[in-house]
Amino acid sequence: MNVPLLDLQAQYASLRDEMRPAVERVLESQRFVLGDEVRRLESALAEYSEAKHAVGCASGSDALLLALMALDIGAGDEVITTPFSFFATASCVSRLGARPVFVDIDPLTYNLDVSQVADAITSRTKAIMPVHLYGQCAEMDPLLELSERHGIPIVEDAAQAIGATDRGRRAGSMGTLGCFSFYPTKNLGGAGDGGMVTTNDEQLGQRLRRLRAHGGVTEYEHQEVGINSRLDELQAAVLNVKLPHLDEWSDERARIAGFYSQSLAQADLSFALTAPFVRPECRHIFHQYVVRVPRHRDALMNHLRERGIGTKVYYPIPLHQQECFAYLGYKAGAFPEAERAAAETLALPAYPELSEAQRTYVVASIKSFKP
Repeated sequence: MNVPLLDLQAQYASLRDEMRPAVERVLESQRFVLGDEVRRLESALAEYSEAKHAVGCASGSDALLLALMALDIGAGDEVITTPFSFFATASCVSRLGARPVFVDIDPLTYNLDVSQVADAITSRTKAIMPVHLYGQCAEMDPLLELSERHGIPIVEDAAQAIGATDRGRRAGSMGTLGCFSFYPTKNLGGAGDGGMVTTNDEQLGQRLRRLRAHGGVTEYEHQEVGINSRLDELQAAVLNVKLPHLDEWSDERARIAGFYSQSLAQADLSFALTAPFVRPECRHIFHQYVVRVPRHRDALMNHLRERGIGTKVYYPIPLHQQECFAYLGYKAGAFPEAERAAAETLALPAYPELSEAQRTYVVASIKSFKP
């Protein structure tokens, strides 16, 4: 049986009759940048994320960059974040001349270990950037308390967590700014790149709209130097079709995750495998279903590949060990939990269109692995 890690064609097949008229509508209008589709999506996502403002941009990476620009972060500043994330989490800091300051992760959730954040704060700390990894929110209350006590803004990297909650609060609504990605593989994915920044601050919302359009109040009046990062109308049209289905899809991901976790817990495996830990006060949207295999991880991946099952490691090289960040001076062993997660974790197929036969086959294939 063939079980890809993700099957976007299956999702498209279910939406074809809605998607094509939406795209045609944009083509007929010949309005491709910051038009009615973008405004409609911004309004809907502000409401969905329980934020007052949502500002569309060209990608999730640009969402992070724009958020830091709106906070005036630059040379000499520090931003506390995790070393176990996609590259854009740290690159946006470096691109502005600031310094990423890494804090190790919680080995259960793979999110920022909030107990270590206070010790990383210095007079140069200008933001704290937790990542809601794999679709589960970081523990926000301790971070919000630190933010209030020290006057440090929080930028939520919610690229993988649209619709996730922490104690009933939506991802992207708790910090000063929230950043989302609409890359095609996300729970809410477009037909290309796209992103969004959310905030409850009126002035930050206005500034984000300037910064995404070269810093201009109008086309030819510029208060500051921004960037060109505008969400396409075509992407917004696709996302407007998909958004009403998002909660149903995320709930199905959670059901598949529950099936995996229960089935693997009951299995008599000849090797150690740990299912994802879900914080009881969270809604985990399972952008990825990631298991930990302390030994034989790569051998298990090879076994599953031979049986037609797609897997992937998110993320094989922690950020502090990337060549481009060598100048930060971190050595191997600096963040042991992040390094251990990189060596022991892998993602299994867990998308809404995954059939019962496919998920059963994945479990049976794991059970058949004999290291």
